[in-house]
Amino acid sequence: MPFLSTGDLLILTGIALGTWFVHGYIKERRENPNNLPLPPGPKGYPIIGSYFSFPKYKAWLEYDKWFKIYGDIIYFKVFGKGFLILGSLERVYDIFERRSSNYSDRPRLVMLNEMMGWDYTFGFQQYGPWWRRHRRHFHDHFHPNAVNKYHAIQIDSTRAFVRDLLESPEKFRYHIRYAFADSILKTLYGMDARENESYIGHTETTFAGLAEAGHPGSFLVDMFPVMKRIPDWFPGAEWKRKAKVWRDINSIVANSLWDRVKEQMKAGTAKPCIATAMLEDLLDDDSPESKEEETVRRSTCANGFIGGADTTVSSVTSFFMAMAIYPDVQKKAQAELDRVLGSRLPEINDRSSLPYISALLKESERWQPIAPLGIAHMSSNADDYDGYYIPKGTFVLGNAWSLLHDPKFYKEPSIFNPDRFLKDGELDPSVRDPSVASFGFGRRICPGRFFADASFFLTVAHVLKVYDIKPTLDENGKEKEIRPEMTDGLIIYPEAFECRIVPRSEEAKQLIQNSILDT
Repeated sequence: MPFLSTGDLLILTGIALGTWFVHGYIKERRENPNNLPLPPGPKGYPIIGSYFSFPKYKAWLEYDKWFKIYGDIIYFKVFGKGFLILGSLERVYDIFERRSSNYSDRPRLVMLNEMMGWDYTFGFQQYGPWWRRHRRHFHDHFHPNAVNKYHAIQIDSTRAFVRDLLESPEKFRYHIRYAFADSILKTLYGMDARENESYIGHTETTFAGLAEAGHPGSFLVDMFPVMKRIPDWFPGAEWKRKAKVWRDINSIVANSLWDRVKEQMKAGTAKPCIATAMLEDLLDDDSPESKEEETVRRSTCANGFIGGADTTVSSVTSFFMAMAIYPDVQKKAQAELDRVLGSRLPEINDRSSLPYISALLKESERWQPIAPLGIAHMSSNADDYDGYYIPKGTFVLGNAWSLLHDPKFYKEPSIFNPDRFLKDGELDPSVRDPSVASFGFGRRICPGRFFADASFFLTVAHVLKVYDIKPTLDENGKEKEIRPEMTDGLIIYPEAFECRIVPRSEEAKQLIQNSILDT
């Protein structure tokens, strides 16, 4: 082949891009015979689309600003990939509920699934039979009636948590993560967190990768999958080397504890748990069907740990931050706990008698939603919606943050105020429940929400019963200001902050120390 000059390469590149552009235009006209307009959105340019407008940091806040300009449905393209952002409950319900058959798929997540190995997680799997098999197994063990049998484990881990806070309150973030890892490890694998410190460390690393790569478009390979072929040694391919590290650790998270339970079952030392229940009726005939079924069950357990050990951690950490910032809210909650419980620690059945605590939990979900944009859905086919054309393959995101900070429904939404959910001392059913957005949408709603909700209640009720949470003091004895700033990512957490966690009284201290006797 003769040598091509720079000019020749530019001409060939222009022809290729022009052909790609024309092909896309013809395809869109064919799928949109009524020539409907696309939803409104920021200005785009040929080839790159709205790349320069595409939010790179805390996108949910930028999209919230866009809703005030373009309305509650926004569309834009970046390098040929279409994005549809929904900013009201009406839009979310129309798309994810009424048209769920077309909007329950996931986009091709090249960096996350294909390069980092998150494809074992059914939250990221494409909609279809493989996803259904995982979801069905998970539902069997985490539906509302099933989670009741795990309450004893959750109480045990929660009371260990309040004891750990007494010994080293400054390590409260570590203790929060450890407590939720402990309860879900015992539930899924019959194992104690203290015996699996390295495993918990691996999951923290995988979560860091998830935060970085969780949103489509975070890495250019999501837009240009051909970049997968770039060699690891190539200059600028640091992203590919990072993906390999994350993939290796993901493999450990997905497989290691399941394999250990199998060994324990052979030795007769395994404790009853979800993994043993899944293994007991699994045929061990080395057939392709049995291997495939084991893969599904193995991945389902790993899914449970990933969800249970991380998402509620964000909610509880935000709760600690809110209590330090809003002492009046804390006092109201403590007064209710004292009135209802007297001198004992809470149990799961106390919840119906604690409306202010229930309102506080709702406000915690609303105030700082753990996944403000959730995981992207994808349109399986082109769609005509409300006079707009939605192309096939569009990435669709519901902005949970906007839904839960809409001043039409939540007065002064930036303020942490559980009273907004109460009327005459009881929960007010007329107030929008944060669950409409806090656990995802439609058929892809989080199936572990019932387990997470019980853990959240037990943690909040125990902590407020026995502790005061206060800001730290400066050198002059004045309380330091805490600003409610959150990290960026698919799942967000409060930025680093310090607080004082002290027993409310000597009686409370005795309750903490004696809590092991009550489990």
